[in-house]
Amino acid sequence: MANDGPVEHGYPHLETVRAAITALYKRLSYDTIQTFETSVVPADVAFCDTDDLHLGAQRVAHELVRHYRLPDARMIVSFREMRHAANVELAAGPEYFVELNDRFRTHRRDIGAALAHEVMHVYLHRLDLSFPGVRDNEILTDTATTYLGAGWLLLDAFREDGASSQKLGYLTPEEFGYVLAKRALVFGEDPSVWFTSAQAYTAFVKGMELARRDERQPPLTAAGWAGRRRYARDRRQAPAGVGAAAQPGVRYQFSPDGGGRLRVSFPCPTCHQRIRVPVRGRVRARCGLCRSVLECDT
Repeated sequence: MANDGPVEHGYPHLETVRAAITALYKRLSYDTIQTFETSVVPADVAFCDTDDLHLGAQRVAHELVRHYRLPDARMIVSFREMRHAANVELAAGPEYFVELNDRFRTHRRDIGAALAHEVMHVYLHRLDLSFPGVRDNEILTDTATTYLGAGWLLLDAFREDGASSQKLGYLTPEEFGYVLAKRALVFGEDPSVWFTSAQAYTAFVKGMELARRDERQPPLTAAGWAGRRRYARDRRQAPAGVGAAAQPGVRYQFSPDGGGRLRVSFPCPTCHQRIRVPVRGRVRARCGLCRSVLECDT
C-alpha cells in the first residue's frame, strides 16, 4: 500500500501480468472464465460512514465471497495497525481470518478494494494456483482479481495529487488499467463508469491503448504498416536465422516444422498463449485456450 509515498507507474510487471492471464485460462478454462462476465457493481460493496465498521466489512466480504463463488467460505474481518493494506490467513477453511489496516477505519470506501484482493487469495489457494515468489504471486492475485471482475475497485482506490497519494495492490495503475482493458474487450464491459478517481480513469485509458496494441501486432492482419514491413523483412531473413533470439519489442518468432517448412509463433492477444501457424499468407487461427479466432497474414 502506497500511503502518501511515491507511486510507481508504467509497466514493470507486464510479462508477469500476461503470464497470469494465461495461467487463469489454463487453470479455470474458457467456460469458467465466461461465468465472470458481470463485475462487482458499486452498490454491492458500498460502505458509508454511518455503517457499523465490522458489520459493514463482513457484509462486503460476504458479497465478494458470493462473486467469486466460494459459498462455503466465511471471512472473519478485523482491523489492526500494520504495514500492508491487509492480510489473510490461508488455512483449510471454511473460516478465513482477514486483517485490514487500521487506516480503513476512516477510509471505508476502500474496504471493498482491500477485501477483493484478500478474498482472491482464498480463491487461488483453493484452486492451488500460485506463482513462485511473493512478488509474482501477488501480481497473479491482483491480475486474477481484476480479470474476474473485482479489480476495478483496486484501481479506483488509486488517488494522487501534489500533496498526497494512495494506491492499493502490487500492480501499477497502468497495469491495473491494462488488465481491466483486456477484460473489457472480452466481455464488452466499460468499468470506467464506476470510477470515482480521475487518476483511475486516466490509467484505464492508458491500459486500453496497450491492450489495443496487442491486437495490432504482426502477423495479425490488423497490424500497422510499420509492423507489417518489419515482419516481411524478418520473414525473408528467417530461413538463415531460424532459432535466433527474438528482437526487443518483437513477439513473433519463426521456426521450422518437422518437414522443414517455416512456421511462426506469436502470443494470442486475448490470453497470451502462444499460437503456431504455417507461414503461407492469409491464415485464420483459433486459440485453443480462449477460443479467440484470429485473422493472420503470415
